[in-house]
Amino acid sequence: MSLGLSLNIASSGLKTIENELSTTSDNISNASTPGYVAATPTPTSMVVSGMGVGVTTNHNRLVVSQALQDALYHQNAQVAALTATSNSLAAVSSVQGTTTSSDGSTAVGTLTNNLQNVNNAFVSLTSTPQDSAAQKTVISAAQTLVSNIHTLSSVYQAQRQGAQDAVTDSVSGINTDLTTIGQLSQQIMLARSSHADTSDLANKRYEAMQSLSSKLGVSFTEKPNGDMLVSTQDGTSLPTRPDQLGLSNGLLTGPSSTWPLTTQNATLSSSMYHATDGSDKGVPGIMLAGKDITSHLTGGTLGANLTLRDQTYPQMQAQLDSFSYTLINRFNAAGVSLFSNGTTQNLSSDPTKTAPNGLVGLSSQLAVSDSYLQAPARLTENLTGLQHSNIKPNAVLNQAFGSGPSSVTNNLMAPMSGLGPDGQQSTGYEGAQSLTQLATALTANQAQTISQSNSDLSTATSIQTSLSTKVASVSGVDVNSQMAAVVALKTSYSANAKVVSMVQTMFDTLLNAVH
Repeated sequence: MSLGLSLNIASSGLKTIENELSTTSDNISNASTPGYVAATPTPTSMVVSGMGVGVTTNHNRLVVSQALQDALYHQNAQVAALTATSNSLAAVSSVQGTTTSSDGSTAVGTLTNNLQNVNNAFVSLTSTPQDSAAQKTVISAAQTLVSNIHTLSSVYQAQRQGAQDAVTDSVSGINTDLTTIGQLSQQIMLARSSHADTSDLANKRYEAMQSLSSKLGVSFTEKPNGDMLVSTQDGTSLPTRPDQLGLSNGLLTGPSSTWPLTTQNATLSSSMYHATDGSDKGVPGIMLAGKDITSHLTGGTLGANLTLRDQTYPQMQAQLDSFSYTLINRFNAAGVSLFSNGTTQNLSSDPTKTAPNGLVGLSSQLAVSDSYLQAPARLTENLTGLQHSNIKPNAVLNQAFGSGPSSVTNNLMAPMSGLGPDGQQSTGYEGAQSLTQLATALTANQAQTISQSNSDLSTATSIQTSLSTKVASVSGVDVNSQMAAVVALKTSYSANAKVVSMVQTMFDTLLNAVH
C-alpha cells in the first residue's frame, strides 16, 4: 500500500470520526429535548477498482416509528387538554367545598349547607316568631347563602375569562409552531434537492411538531419532497406557509405568532357567547383566511379552553342562574319575598335575556330583599303588621322548601333547558325537586365534571408515559450507549491520528533522503 493511500485512508477516517463525534455530541446534549430523534451516522467505505481507499459519512439517519409517533402526538393533545381542564376546574372545586350537613349525617357542598341553614333558621323562627334575634338569624343565613351564590358565580366568570385569555395565548403559540414547521419544511425541501443532509432540520421540525401537539389536536403527513402537511382532528387543513393558501411566501420572513390563525382579546360577561352563524355576540372566534374555524379546533390546551369558555362554564352559570330564579320564585309563592333580583323590577323567567329582564347572570345579582333587611320583623308579621305568628315561617318551610307536587311543578319547576344567552344550555338534572335537592344536584353535577376530568387525566397521563417510553426505545437518545460510542470513537481517532503521524514522518524521511 502506498504512503499516499495510507494517508488518504487515515485522513478520511479522522474526518468521518469527527463527524460522528459531532453527531453523538448533539444526541447527548439533546437527550432531554422534547421531540428530538437520535441521529445515527452512516459511514461508508470508499472503494476504487475493488480496493478500499478511505471512508466517508453519508447523511445521518433518523429512525422513527410513525405509528408510535402519531399515537404520542394524539396522547399529548389529550393530556394537555385534560391538564388545562383540571387546573381550571380546581378553582370551582375549592369554592364548592365539602362540609358536613347541618344534621351531621352526610357530606354536602357549601351551597346545600348554606341553604339548609336558612331552612333551620326558619324552623327556629316558628317556635319564637316574635323573637328579633331569631328573625335576624334568618336574615343572616339568607345573606350567607346569597354571598355563597355570588362567589360561585364570580368564580365561573373568572375562570371563563381565564379560558378566553388562554385561547388568545394558545393561538399565538400555535401560529409560531405552524410557521416554524413551514419554514423548516421549506429548508428541508431545498436541502433534499441538493442532496444535503437534512437530519438537523428534521429534528428541529420534530421539536416544533411535539410542541404543537400539546397545544392542539393535530395530525401530520409528510410528502415525498419533504414538505409537512398539518391538519386538525377532523381533517381541517392548517397552512404552515402562505404558499399553501396560494399566497406569496414573501409575506413571512420567519416564524410568526400572528399568522395563519387570528382571534381577538375580549372581556367576557355572562351575556356573551360565541355565535356559530358569524354574528358578533361578544365572544370572538378563531379565524383562518377570513373563515371561522373555531368548531374545528379540538384537543390540546386550545381545544380544552374553548370547551371551558363556550360549554363548561356557561352551563355551570346556567345551573346557578336556574337555581337562583327558583329560589326567588318559590319564596315569592310562599308569600315571603325574602330574595330578589337586586332591583325593583319583577322577576322574569325569560331564560335567554340578561337579568333583571331574564335569567342570564341572575345569580350575580341575587340579593336579600331590602324590605326584609330593613325590617326583619316582616318575616312573622300578620297582614296588619301588628301581631307576630308562625304562619309565614311555616309557609316557607312547607311551600318554598317543600318537595311535594304543589311545591315543585308547573311554574314552580326549576328551568332545565333553553338556558344561557344562546339558549343552548341545560342543567342536566330534573327541575321538579325541592330547593335542597336542586342545590345538591347542582353541586353533584359539577363535582362529577371535576372528578371525571381528574380521573381521565390520570389515565391519559399513564398512557402518555407508556407511549413516550416506547417512542424513546425507537427514536430516543440512549445516553449510556452514546457515551460508550464517544469512548470508542476517541480510541479510533487516536489510532487514525497515529497512522497519519507515522505516514507524515515517513514522508519527511523520504524527502530528507532525496535532498
